[in-house]
Amino acid sequence: MKRRILVVEDDSHLADGLQINLELEGYEVLLAGSAEEGRDLWQGGGIDLILLDVMLPGMDGFEFCRLIRREGDRVPVLFLTARSAGRDRIRGLDEGGDDYITKPFELQELLARIKSIFRRQDWFRVAEVEPELRIGEAVIDLRGYKAVTAGGTVALKEKEAMILRLLSEHRGEAVDRQTILDRVWGFGAYPTTRTVDNFILALRKIVEADPHHPRLIQTVHGVGYRLADQPAGPEDGAS
Repeated sequence: MKRRILVVEDDSHLADGLQINLELEGYEVLLAGSAEEGRDLWQGGGIDLILLDVMLPGMDGFEFCRLIRREGDRVPVLFLTARSAGRDRIRGLDEGGDDYITKPFELQELLARIKSIFRRQDWFRVAEVEPELRIGEAVIDLRGYKAVTAGGTVALKEKEAMILRLLSEHRGEAVDRQTILDRVWGFGAYPTTRTVDNFILALRKIVEADPHHPRLIQTVHGVGYRLADQPAGPEDGAS
């Protein structure tokens, strides 16, 4: 089946050009000139990716993305915008977007980003075959995006669940920060690998008995992070 892409863009010339080129790539394309029109098409279901302009008449792209995520839909969202400021870029991703490309952009770069999003989506969907991970005393529900711990049930962000799955695939091995960025966010999504460090800190608060002295999600200095085969003792040098 063809992947269905919803393009929400008020510039009709750009929208028409995107439709032509995306259809040449084998995608099915729906066009919307406003977030409100896009909302109606999205609610009809069957959307695999949304290309979403930020500056729209009426509801803007950030608000539309928030609405989608509030409804529990994790359909990938790639923001298209003339805004290049870092704070807007980060805001789009914090609102639940998956990637961000600034106008004017090269068609080949956009197509590469779309393919990267679909690769990550397909990789994570495999988790539905084995939807649970056990990390220490925590049980990670990859399908429900939650962690069941001794202290209760904690909701996980999609990226948190993806990081845990990636680390679990390489349990006992170091995974470098750039690999985590590429597999979980895709190229160019965030400006620095510090993003990975912040997510690891948040995950340690969920799965570690003592987040300040982690034994499960270990730092491999100068490289990245490792999910321990077994909880490590102080002599193992985890930090």
